[in-house]
Amino acid sequence: MQQYKVIGLMSGTSLDGLDLCYCHISKDGHLWSFEIMATKSISYSTDMQLELKDSIFLKADELLQFHNTYGSWLGQQAKKFIAEEKLEVDFIASHGHTTHHQPENGLTFQIGSGQHLANESGCKVICDFRTNDVALGGQGAPLVPIGDQLFFGAYDFCLNLGGISNISLEQKGKRIAYDIGLANMILNYITRKIDLAYDKGGELARSGKINYNMLDRLNGLKYYLLPHPKSIGYEWFVEEVVPIVEITDDTTENLLHTSIHHICEKVAQQVKLNSIKKENSLFVTGGGALNDFLIEVLKDKLGTHTKVIVPNKELIEFKEATVFALMGALRIAQEINVLKSVTGAKKDSSSGVLYLPN
Repeated sequence: MQQYKVIGLMSGTSLDGLDLCYCHISKDGHLWSFEIMATKSISYSTDMQLELKDSIFLKADELLQFHNTYGSWLGQQAKKFIAEEKLEVDFIASHGHTTHHQPENGLTFQIGSGQHLANESGCKVICDFRTNDVALGGQGAPLVPIGDQLFFGAYDFCLNLGGISNISLEQKGKRIAYDIGLANMILNYITRKIDLAYDKGGELARSGKINYNMLDRLNGLKYYLLPHPKSIGYEWFVEEVVPIVEITDDTTENLLHTSIHHICEKVAQQVKLNSIKKENSLFVTGGGALNDFLIEVLKDKLGTHTKVIVPNKELIEFKEATVFALMGALRIAQEINVLKSVTGAKKDSSSGVLYLPN
């Protein structure tokens, strides 16, 4: 049996903070498994949230400077985590934070310089998991489906509700996956207008009503008509979704309520479209899985033929960081960690760039 002791780092489009997950990733024969040993979440300050949110507007030199300082910050957080938990670490696998995602233009960029991270933490680092796939003609996203295949293959569908909703499934013997559309990104955007980080449990949303004009506009977004493989980023949200929220004159409760109905309608459509069995299982993780009202609406829209499985809070919150730890292990083992059937690239790849500390 091979075992890798890895810290997975994840910062998502919902801008809520940095997840650190220390895992033991094991391979026994052809089977990969994981055990989460220690976790930590670090909420972003208001200033950091604004810096990350507005980073798409930075000039090239300013963006690269932020890339370096954010990488140093990641390294400092990892170093503290290692000291606090007295961890023995083989390497760190870092997703970074996506600032630009334009696969149609051949580019994707995750800030968090691997060299700065390695130097600050004193650990070997693997990062930049998306660029190679985009260079091979792929979307560079989503990446988590390799973990769905190797760790959670018993479920018919794996749904992640982060800033963006994405889904993965087996189809004709291949793993396919794509970004469905909106999730926490729109919900958090709405709550931040009233200085609230997020709507805990969906309680504000629960008390609202549907604004049908807003719902029609959201449902009419052109992205939903595109075939997969497909993915979206923060640029799409700013250009296509924010204007819809801004022109809708309604209460926070109604905006949230409408957004949740939209999110769940689009997820349910995709599950039903890809169902080949009478009874299905849908495994749900990401911050949206902690939104009780969202899960209730989702169950209602899916009906009785799909069982919604929400795991324990630790796995909900740290699944993505765990999968990036796996991706790092696969890279070290020189095994495939990005699937062409998911991204549309010319070929499968073992992606990620290795940095050694100095």
